[in-house]
Amino acid sequence: MEDSLQLMKESLQAYWESFIISVPKIILAILMIIIGFLLANLISRFFKKTVLLKRHDPLMINFLAKTVKLGVVILVIMLALKVAGLSGIATGLLTAAGASAVIIGFAFKDVGENFISGIILSFNRPFDVDDTVMVDNIFGKIKSLEFRYTKLKTFDGRDVYIPNSDIIKKAVYNYTEDGFFRLDFMVGIDYDDDIDFAKKVILNTVRKTEGVYEDADHECFVVVDSLGVSSVNLKILFWTQTKEYRKRAMEVKSTVIRNVKQVIMENGLNMPADITEIKLYGSQTSIPVTVDYKNPEKK
Repeated sequence: MEDSLQLMKESLQAYWESFIISVPKIILAILMIIIGFLLANLISRFFKKTVLLKRHDPLMINFLAKTVKLGVVILVIMLALKVAGLSGIATGLLTAAGASAVIIGFAFKDVGENFISGIILSFNRPFDVDDTVMVDNIFGKIKSLEFRYTKLKTFDGRDVYIPNSDIIKKAVYNYTEDGFFRLDFMVGIDYDDDIDFAKKVILNTVRKTEGVYEDADHECFVVVDSLGVSSVNLKILFWTQTKEYRKRAMEVKSTVIRNVKQVIMENGLNMPADITEIKLYGSQTSIPVTVDYKNPEKK
């Protein structure tokens, strides 16, 4: 019994002495990790400033800066483990990472796919920050490119995080690259109205509206779109700049619609309401109709 207690005491003493000897190394390792994180931030900021002077590409610069920071942090942690005398753990982590790479690859296939897609997009992509785009029927402005997703701000204020793999695989509509966006709306005129005259006065009004843009490649025009029940439906198409799309484009369209309505009324053109046609079938010769009118002022 005494031998067992003595052996336990000696073991505890040995562990304690080993711990005392390791304390400076552990403290040094902790300091290395703290300094490493600070150094990673400094390197990341320096990288941003240096590369930004050569390439004005905020999305790529931010993505690469985060990658550099992550690499520095991992390197510092591995060195700190070795300094603390835990090189076996560092080696084990590397070995385990290599051995489990295939398993993790299958388990986190989508994560890896999005990460690789993010790397591809950082160098080659169909948009820049603040570009107005549409991806999979999601319409808004590009705000940032992260390791796994691309952040997009919709025009109704929602933050949408689209997986990078979707950006690679799906169609991306960029409305900012050209700088202009086409808007349209419909207006109906009476069947007895002069269509050519209506098209002329409407087109002149659209072209004079502030915010409407037109050149050889971006032409404004009016066409007969369809024949309705009670009206000839004209389609008005015009261009506006995509800068500040959230507010400006909607304001321009609102102004154009108001101006078109006004010019139609000023020129004696009519915008008829829908007509309901009633037919008589078989032996029917009349339709009994009763209209009750109540004066709201009388009680």
